[in-house]
Amino acid sequence: MAERQSGTERIVVGVDGSEGSKQALDWAVRQAALTGGRVEAVIAWDVPQFHGALGWLPPSASDEAALEGRAQSELTNAVEEAVAAHPTVQVSTVVRYGAPAGVLIEASRDAALLVVGSRGLGGFRGLLLGSVAQHCVQHAACPVLVLRGHEEE
Repeated sequence: MAERQSGTERIVVGVDGSEGSKQALDWAVRQAALTGGRVEAVIAWDVPQFHGALGWLPPSASDEAALEGRAQSELTNAVEEAVAAHPTVQVSTVVRYGAPAGVLIEASRDAALLVVGSRGLGGFRGLLLGSVAQHCVQHAACPVLVLRGHEEE
């Protein structure tokens, strides 16, 4: 709570590379510019299930490094685009291993606001609310803004 009183409210935003998450990041950066807050852009990466003739096969360390590197690159690119119009906004990036909803809920602790797109890369077209957004709305430790993006109209 002390962070909210200091005038540097932390706005956490989930990024997954989807257009909706990029719009959520843009919104969070604009909001931080208006309020003097700071943005923490968070991306989660996970190891996809590999199946072989003998069942589940664990990925190699190089596969994990590649997945984490791709997530970092996606996040860096999205942040660079979002801050172009508001270069004075402080934006930090966080790349974490885990399920997106769990990573975002953990990041929401002591945040003033959690911002997510209504649907990310997963899910079915036409759903009003994706599973990650739904989970965040139900379990986050702070208020949640679910941004319905332009492509979803």
